[in-house]
Amino acid sequence: MMSWFASLLINTIALMVVAGYFDAFHIENISAALLASVLLSLFNVFLKPLLILLTLPVTIFSLGLFLIVINAALLSLTAELMGSSFNIDGFGMALLAAVIISLLNMFLTNFVLEPLRKKRKRN
Repeated sequence: MMSWFASLLINTIALMVVAGYFDAFHIENISAALLASVLLSLFNVFLKPLLILLTLPVTIFSLGLFLIVINAALLSLTAELMGSSFNIDGFGMALLAAVIISLLNMFLTNFVLEPLRKKRKRN
C-alpha cells in the first residue's frame, strides 16, 4: 500500500513538472495533479492491459514503441475526464508528455525512491 502512495506521489510530481515546462499541458493545482495521478493509476491498472492485449500485433511490430501511444491515449483520457482542471492541447503534446512523465517516473523511482527503501531496510 505504501508503494502505491509513493507511486502516486512520484506521478503527481512528474505531472506538475511537465505542466511547469509546457504551456500546452496545464494542470490547475496540486489537488488536480493528485486526482489526475489517481485516475491515471487506475487506468494503468485496469485499462492498459486490455489495450496492450488488443494492440499486441502493432506493439510487437513496433518493438514496444506503441506502448508510448497507449500511455499518451490514457493521459488524454485522464485529461478529458478531469475537465477544465487538466488540459492537454493535442495528441502530440500528450505523446511528448507521456515520454517525459515515463522518464521522470523512472528517474525518481530509481534514484530517489529505491535508495530510500534500501536505507529503510538497513535500519
